[in-house]
Amino acid sequence: MSDMTQQNRTANLEGGQDVPDTAATRKTPVTRRGGGDPATRGRTTIADGVVEKIAGLAARDVVGVHAMGSGISRTFGAVRDRVPGGSKSVSRGVKAEVGEVQTALDLEIVVDYGVSISDVARDVRENVIGAVERMTGLQVVEVNIAVSDVKLPEEEEEEPEPRIQ
Repeated sequence: MSDMTQQNRTANLEGGQDVPDTAATRKTPVTRRGGGDPATRGRTTIADGVVEKIAGLAARDVVGVHAMGSGISRTFGAVRDRVPGGSKSVSRGVKAEVGEVQTALDLEIVVDYGVSISDVARDVRENVIGAVERMTGLQVVEVNIAVSDVKLPEEEEEEPEPRIQ
C-alpha cells in the first residue's frame, strides 16, 4: 500500500475493517459561535417603573395596608381610575432607584386603624424584598417606608362621587 493510501485509512477498528478517513467519519471539535454560556451574552436592564409595580403589588398584599401614596396622590389616582381608558396605578406611593445589580425603594402607605404599624412595616419590607429579588434578580439594599395616614373605621373613602348614577 502506498503512503497516500495508508494516510486515507484509519487503523483497524473493532470489526477489523479499514474505514476510509473522510469528513463524515472524522471527529472534529465542535466550536460554538459567540463563545461562553448563552445566558451571559448581552445585558438585561430593568426600568424603575417595573420595580415600582412589583413593589406596589407586593406591599398591597400585606394585611393592614389600606392604601398606597399620600392623600393627594390617592385622590388624583381615584379620578384617573374612573376616566374611561385610564388604568389603575399599581405603582402609586412607590419610588424606586434601580442600578445595574441593586435597587432601593421608598414606599408611602396608609395603614388600617388598630394594626401594629411596626409589624405592618416589617411585613411590607419582607414581602417587597422577596418579590423584587425573586422577579428581577436585583439586590434590594433598602426599603424605606413612610406611613402617611391611618384609615379610621368610620372615615369615608376619599374617592369622588360617580358622575353617572
